[in-house]
Amino acid sequence: MNKTMAAILRVLDGTSDITGSREIAKKLRFHGVELTERTVRYHMKILDERGYTEVFGKEGRRITAKGRIELQHALVSDKVGFVIGRIETLSYLTTLDLRTMEGTVILNVSFIPEERIREALTVLRKVMASPFAMCDRLVLARAGERIGDITVPCGTIGFGTICSVTINGIFLKAGIPVTSRFGGILETKEKRPSRFVALISYEGSSLDPLEIFIRGKMTDVSGSVNGGTGRILASFREIPAVCRDEAIAISEKMSESGIGGVLLVGNPNGPLLGVPVGFDKAGMAVVGGLNPIAALEEAGVPTESKAMSVLVDFAALKKIDSIEGDLP
Repeated sequence: MNKTMAAILRVLDGTSDITGSREIAKKLRFHGVELTERTVRYHMKILDERGYTEVFGKEGRRITAKGRIELQHALVSDKVGFVIGRIETLSYLTTLDLRTMEGTVILNVSFIPEERIREALTVLRKVMASPFAMCDRLVLARAGERIGDITVPCGTIGFGTICSVTINGIFLKAGIPVTSRFGGILETKEKRPSRFVALISYEGSSLDPLEIFIRGKMTDVSGSVNGGTGRILASFREIPAVCRDEAIAISEKMSESGIGGVLLVGNPNGPLLGVPVGFDKAGMAVVGGLNPIAALEEAGVPTESKAMSVLVDFAALKKIDSIEGDLP
């Protein structure tokens, strides 16, 4: 596996459709790779032989399950910084307008066993009504249906919950640049943030830090939701100090519109929840969009998540009560 073949697999992984060599060559430019169609076909033949792609006649290729696994493990050094790059791209593509509540938001997509759906909704309802969730709305899809361009696997139910990177996009549209520095575990006491107890830098990670914390069973979202001492997923971000007052005003508008997420905005040049900030910066603590999924894991409901997965119109999200009414 070399960088060129890895880039081709990334292109194919980004679509569920069969893709031809011409379209692949065009999309490779966004990965910094310039290839002719003929050269693309040469590399594709190697990928076919290794079982990473499958051929559909003259229509093109599609990535296989084996190809996705290889993509996850290949060229790890190239993936350092992948998360922060993904954050910056999705922030720019977010279009939600707080005045009309129209536009796109970023979703984390998670899957659970189909037979655990009602149990999962009971857990989700409580978490999503708390201050530790981005929103009380989500997208639900059954096996074979899609959330954005992601197809829900057989035997599972798919959930799309708002990702906290949506906040970056909202602030960016208002002219406030946001730097995502760390994903972390935030300790809470009596439903109030107390201190960060673990941090992973976004810039130095090839994986989403919040997914790592969930798999490490380091959360206690239920404890936070129930009012005692707990540990939630959260991220630490920085904004220019001169934007602090405007950032607080925007976070209040978000809350009025049904989108939360901003827990605290710190003072200029001062630490926030034990984390120092850069010169002329103010810290901002933001809830992790995967907190509802962490709560499911705590309750014994197995999950598989894809953080920062897709952009979806906000109108597609529904309140949990209305979703339960649609279940058989």
